[in-house]
Amino acid sequence: MTPSTTGPTPPPPPRNSLVWARRRASVGRFWRAYRTGRAGLFGLGALALIALVALAAPLLAGGEVRRVTDAPGAALEPPSGTFPLGTDQFGRSLLGLLVWGARISLTVGLLAAALSVAIGTLVGIVAGHYGGWFSTVLMRVTDWFLVMPTLVLAIVLATVMSRSVWTVIIAIGVTSWPTTARLVRAQTIAVESRPYIERARALGGGHGHIMKRHVLPNVMPLVLAQTTLGISTAILTEATLAFLGLGDPTVVSWGGMLQDAREAGAVSSGHWWYLAPPGMAVALVALAFIVCGRAIETVLNPRLGAGR
Repeated sequence: MTPSTTGPTPPPPPRNSLVWARRRASVGRFWRAYRTGRAGLFGLGALALIALVALAAPLLAGGEVRRVTDAPGAALEPPSGTFPLGTDQFGRSLLGLLVWGARISLTVGLLAAALSVAIGTLVGIVAGHYGGWFSTVLMRVTDWFLVMPTLVLAIVLATVMSRSVWTVIIAIGVTSWPTTARLVRAQTIAVESRPYIERARALGGGHGHIMKRHVLPNVMPLVLAQTTLGISTAILTEATLAFLGLGDPTVVSWGGMLQDAREAGAVSSGHWWYLAPPGMAVALVALAFIVCGRAIETVLNPRLGAGR
């Protein structure tokens, strides 16, 4: 009788490795679907380029470009070989200021959108899960924020608080969450009507377990798409607040550059090179985030692109 050569049965792979394998496969499917859209790839490429420029600002422009004293050029010089985008009223290079401004605009947009989506997701999941009078109270508060002009509320908060970048982030984040809250609440109600939620409750799953392990993963695609769309709104709001003089005067941002151009009389004097670069930068970044958000929505919900 010959001994068996098959050997013992290998143990099954650990659960964590299976989970990560499924996640990698899901990310791969998402990327293959995302890259089929040219608009989404254009937006992603533009954002990647702008992010690299913002990270490399100290190398590309240097820190001295932000100094008001000892500026290298004359005031309000038109574009030339030395200054490709001209200079501001202090003689600073507008190209260097534009590079440095990308840091603040992207930072404020990302953090403000993250804060807004976090508040909206929390309110939406809690309201959709518990229901009853508690949900009614939360939704009435949400409706109050929804009908109030977001920009007006942000201006009020930015006025009463100290003028800093964090004030702008908080002002935008705590005033722009209601839309996310209503969308997440509707998705939460739809998720909790499925049979596996009832089985989880029957097996003893508590409120926290159901919201964290079952509801949150199912609303995350919606949250992701809403985040990308909210970043563009946050960047535009930051530019507006800075243009109104409510931003941090010690940092360089695209909205602050527009405010400086207005104070320098660039509109009436025809110094278009002072106004055009920051305005076009704000429009380009906002458009890139909107395009990426629409592309993500189409991937997560293919029916949105059925008629395109």
